[in-house]
Amino acid sequence: MENELENTSLSQAEKKEIERSTPVPRNDKPVLHGDVKTPSSNICETESSKYSVGSNQGDTNVTPNARTAPTLEGSLPIAMQKKIQEIENALSEEPINKEALKELAKSEGGLISDALRKRVWPLILDIDTRLATCAPSQEELEAHEEYKQVVMDVNRSLKRFPPNIPSDQITLLQDQLTRLIMRVIIKHPQLRYYQGYHDVAVTFLLVVGEDVAFQIMEKLSTGHFKDYMEPTMDETSYLLNFVYPLIQRMNPALFEYMERAEVGTIFCLEWPLTWYGHSLKQYRDIVRLYDYFLVSPPLLPLYLAAAMVVHRQDEIFAEECDMACIHNLLSKIPDGLPFESLLKQANSIYEKYPPLSIEAEVKERFEEELRRRRGIQTRPRAPVPFHPRWQWQQPWNRFVPHWIAIPVMGAGPRVRVRVILLTATMVGLYAWLRMAEAVPVDGSLSVR
Repeated sequence: MENELENTSLSQAEKKEIERSTPVPRNDKPVLHGDVKTPSSNICETESSKYSVGSNQGDTNVTPNARTAPTLEGSLPIAMQKKIQEIENALSEEPINKEALKELAKSEGGLISDALRKRVWPLILDIDTRLATCAPSQEELEAHEEYKQVVMDVNRSLKRFPPNIPSDQITLLQDQLTRLIMRVIIKHPQLRYYQGYHDVAVTFLLVVGEDVAFQIMEKLSTGHFKDYMEPTMDETSYLLNFVYPLIQRMNPALFEYMERAEVGTIFCLEWPLTWYGHSLKQYRDIVRLYDYFLVSPPLLPLYLAAAMVVHRQDEIFAEECDMACIHNLLSKIPDGLPFESLLKQANSIYEKYPPLSIEAEVKERFEEELRRRRGIQTRPRAPVPFHPRWQWQQPWNRFVPHWIAIPVMGAGPRVRVRVILLTATMVGLYAWLRMAEAVPVDGSLSVR
């Protein structure tokens, strides 16, 4: 392995990280790395290679094609070695060839390893990692209205952290993640935190460390994720409506089937909000998508959603034409999806049907959705015809407490409750009067 990598410009640490990314035979157990000892607040920055590609549940950062590519004995696949060298060449140019890095991030396999991502991600986002900002104090964090919600979400995100590390190390990572998120929303008060934002932040935290992750999240929150961080969900709901016009163009029969079942868009809500980080089980798939999304237009995750739905058309048609059945199927992303081909398809659809070309349909669907929503909220109740037996209510209501008073029109649930209360009161009063009659002045019960 080392002999094969001698001719590249990788550091020793990067070579070891790439070696950990090499496919592991199915019958072999993945190597478990040692505990992290570094007490630094930027632990992820110094230890991310330990907890990247090859160590996540036996996961590797190698595409299916790379697994079967011709290899040199005991070394990385030739195609992967070639791509690593291309990335290194782009990094070594003066000035750094950012356009080449963007193309390499999109092309098959992405940026190969977290060691390379740590170097490339800030560059393709035009982030200067030398610039540092002071983090708010703990008192400032806790005083923010979103702090408790962020802490609850972070505490529920244990599955996103590397396996086989001590609990105190997880606590440190959670503290970093909480601080990272709060730094963004404190600096930009116009942005509203949403559940799922932490799934995005944790990916960058694990790869580049807290300080650079803050810069990346700040950049994305004022760009790619800006529409999702509005005070209301209206903009998010609007954007989700891009999925159906795309499905209609790709597969009209599938579109009609899903429309007839009234599936809606909630099944894919978390996909663009988290860049699929909450829905995917394999770490390698998550970081591969992040490679692609970072150099793509903001709406590309929605185009990928449409491509994924069409890819699963056989499963959908096998389900009953029922909203609950299809929603349950689509809301769970199965393992083993061919993300390389799906990303290419999503990009092709984007070029063929850019957002402006379908925006009129999206707007129409959204307005119809709003009308239905408002109709449910403001739908007038059918009037209940007046019945003669209720004509005694008005004079009665003047002499009884308000909690017993019966409305003149209709006999809904509240009427029944009031009648029960009135009946119980009358029965109790009657019983008390009977008891008073039975007890003489001297307090002894009369014997009949």
